[in-house]
Parts: sequence; C-alpha cells; structure tokens
Amino acid sequence: MLLDSSITKQTYIEDCEVCCNPIEIKVEFINAELSGFQARNIEQ
Repeated sequence: MLLDSSITKQTYIEDCEVCCNPIEIKVEFINAELSGFQARNIEQ
C-alpha cells in the first residue's frame, strides 16, 4: 500500500489485495511522517 504524505489527513476506501473486500483506510501525517494509521473492514 502506498501512502501520499503530501495530504496530511486522508480517509479513503481501498480493496484488499488478498480477498478484494473493501477496507476503510485513515492516515495522518505530521511533517511528512506517518503519525496515525487505522484500517477497518467495511461490512457489506
């Protein structure tokens, strides 16, 4: 998974590379360094 540190707070949905189920990704960067990361399964 590639993360773009140019956007300080992001929430997006990406399909799992293994099972193809959607995952909600939340990331936060401070001074271009990852400071927070959450991933959760999206119930279908």
